[in-house]
Formats: sequence, structure tokens, C-alpha cells
Amino acid sequence: MTNTAGSDLALFQVDAFTATPFRGNPAAVCLSEEPLPEATMKAIAAEMNLSETAFVSPIRSAPTSGEDYHLRWFTPLVEVPLCGHATLATAKVLFEKGLASGEIVRFATRSGILSARREGTHIVLDFPQDPPVPADVPEEVTRALGIASPAEEILLGREALMLLLRLRSPEEVKALSPDFTRLSKMRLPYGATGVIVTAPEKSGNSRSEQASFDFVSRYFGPWEGIDEDPVTGSAHTVLGPYWAKRLGKRRLLAFQASQRGGELHLRLPGENAPEEAKSRMSISGEAVIVLSGAFHL
Repeated sequence: MTNTAGSDLALFQVDAFTATPFRGNPAAVCLSEEPLPEATMKAIAAEMNLSETAFVSPIRSAPTSGEDYHLRWFTPLVEVPLCGHATLATAKVLFEKGLASGEIVRFATRSGILSARREGTHIVLDFPQDPPVPADVPEEVTRALGIASPAEEILLGREALMLLLRLRSPEEVKALSPDFTRLSKMRLPYGATGVIVTAPEKSGNSRSEQASFDFVSRYFGPWEGIDEDPVTGSAHTVLGPYWAKRLGKRRLLAFQASQRGGELHLRLPGENAPEEAKSRMSISGEAVIVLSGAFHL
């Protein structure tokens, strides 16, 4: 890993929240010895043109702080404060390439210290919860999303800045065909930068006869340069506490019903958990490296 001019940066493309290539959510992972200039990261993310590119470099100044790596995430247009699938992808690369010394790796990010640990074939992310609060959405936004009937409930994840709209059925969620050109010209309320649509999954999912999902979702973010994100870990920091409370469950199996699709295993702390753990949750899934190479600066 290096970031000197005229040298190569190690670069990987990883399909996250899937064990099958060409499913889940692809993320680029760029490794460097030192943090890259922000302009360079933006240029690389635009060049990769994936929903997120993760930039990771080792922390050398404070080896006993419990943080192993710096981690930042960029869409083709902007930096984002939290990204689940690109964190999963980064951990997959570090574990598989022998760059993580143990079974846990820690990241210093804009959203605080995040950790990832290996658990069999899965990688478990420790993320903050973002319980949503009641909100409103202009009718023009719901029309542009393609929602014909009024949403059952509208909420806001205040940390993720994501609106959450609950629809009546998974079929409604899967059938949506948003007008992204119209959406991108609208300003969302509350400073939100994306919209989650979700519904309870009552009868499993046609993609997997073995899985019985608790809920399905989709995520739209043309305001961030992502029309539809295939699988969105950060959206599940909002969805997890919402559905855990509504369904009365601490363990949830989620399916993001994009064209690529992806499965996420969620676990929320119980009432007897330590106080510092009550605002956290785990998001786990599998990942597969589909491409490795170098980016020449």
C-alpha cells in the first residue's frame, strides 16, 4: 500500500451482503499507506462510479488506541458519513488478504469507531442505531417515487438523514419505479439525502426458498448520485430499530429488494445489555472479492 506519486494503490472490487458474485452491492476498496488527499479520493470514487468507494489506511500515530485503520467512504459525487456495505467490503479485503492481525478490525470514521469481526463465513459489523422519529413527506415526492397509495407510516433517521416510508406489502415495495430525474430536482425535507421504502415480508421471498425474511426494503439516493443503492447497510441502522420495535424481535433477517438483492442479518441488544451497548446494533453478511488490481496515480 502506498500513496506516493507515480505509484500504484491496491484496489479491490467486492460484492457485499452476498456470497455470490454479481449479487449484493459492489464496492471499491482502495488501500494506501497514508490517508489520501480528499481531491484524490473524490477523483478515484468518480472514476470507479460505484455507489461507494472505501479508502482505508493504517493508523500509525496511536497504536494502542484500539483503532486499526482510517476509513472514509465516497459516492461518485459526495463523501458520506456512514456506509455499511463498503465497510463490510473493506473488512473482507483486510481479513482475506492477511492485513488484519486478528479476528476483529477497528476503523476510525466520521461516525466514530466501528468494528468488524469474522464469524464463520459472515462478517459482523458493530454500528450505531438510528431509531427513526415521525416525519412528513411532500406528496410530490411520494408521487415521484411511484407510490400510489398513502404510506402507512413516514419517519426520519436523524443521523443517517434518511426518510423511511412503510408501505403495505412487499409487492408494493418491489414494484416501485421511481422517476429519478424528477426526484433529483426536488429538495427533501429535514435535509434528508435518501429515501428508504419498506414493508413486512409475510411469506418468505421468491429468491430464496430457505429464507423467511422479516421485512424487505429499497433505498433511493439520487441526491447523493445513487439512483438506487443495491444493498444499504447504513439504511438498516434505521430499519433495524424500527422493525425490532414493531415486530418485538431482537434478531431480524432483512432482504433489500433491488435488482441485485442482498441479505442482512440484524441483531439488537436486549434490555439487560450494558448501557453503552444499548445504542449499538450488529449488521452481518457475507462478501466476495470479484476483482483485484491497482490504481495508478
